[in-house]
Amino acid sequence: MKIGVNGASGNFGTTTVKHLLERTVGQHSVVAISRSPEKIAIDGVEARFGDYDQPLSLIEAYKGLDRLLLIPSTSLQPGARAAQNIAAINSAVEAGVSHIVLVSSSGVRNAQKTNIAADYFASEQHLMRTARQWSILRMSYYAEALINEAQMSLMHGVLTGLTENKVSFVSRDDLAAAAAGLLVSEGHDGVIYTGTGPESLTGSQRAELIAKASGKPLTFLTLPLETLQGQLQKAGLPTDVITAIVSIQQNFSNGDFDIVTGDIEKLSGRPARNLDSILSISFQ
Repeated sequence: MKIGVNGASGNFGTTTVKHLLERTVGQHSVVAISRSPEKIAIDGVEARFGDYDQPLSLIEAYKGLDRLLLIPSTSLQPGARAAQNIAAINSAVEAGVSHIVLVSSSGVRNAQKTNIAADYFASEQHLMRTARQWSILRMSYYAEALINEAQMSLMHGVLTGLTENKVSFVSRDDLAAAAAGLLVSEGHDGVIYTGTGPESLTGSQRAELIAKASGKPLTFLTLPLETLQGQLQKAGLPTDVITAIVSIQQNFSNGDFDIVTGDIEKLSGRPARNLDSILSISFQ
């Protein structure tokens, strides 16, 4: 079986390819697809050029694949990810790919176009209508993204949010291991999985864990929407970045990431790591 990973030069894609190689020794071949294939230098992996904004390149990149993992781009422009994902799905179908796996997000719904959830909703709906066989791997919020935020927050001693909320942070490596497990095994056609950490933590709980791991004081503080937007604007962030940050915080407040499943272990064969252990390694 020939398995493709689109978005293979990014952090999640690279990690997924490595997990695939561990699982497919002598059994399956792995194709890493990226708009920068020269960055892919992994023994035993075929690198192909494919750009989400150039559908014709995707058709060529997807030829001969039995299964394909679509990892959305990091574009923050409203509607861009949906357009790219839809083009990729159409290209995969035209190229004859039998089974398409889409990486999506927890909290998917038909939201306003400025909300990241809207892009994932449109992508999922098109996949279901178009692909011959499909699976969806929704993800909770990356623990690594929280760590990046925490490193900035520790400078001021405050971690902020719009409300006190709960999030089941998942490590990128655990999610990649789950994606690899899904791609190499059977019985996933028409199934939606959600990769989460083993627990859902409040803002105060995650601030406490970050303080413990870093050895620096940190408290959780809720801010009005207008205050958060004002602070982001004052920091000089682009409008698309501000919109993305605000929509994520709103989705936290909606409870979109307050979900815990056993899907990481089901797909990867190992339990998902908790935030405490991930933070401990990151702040060593």
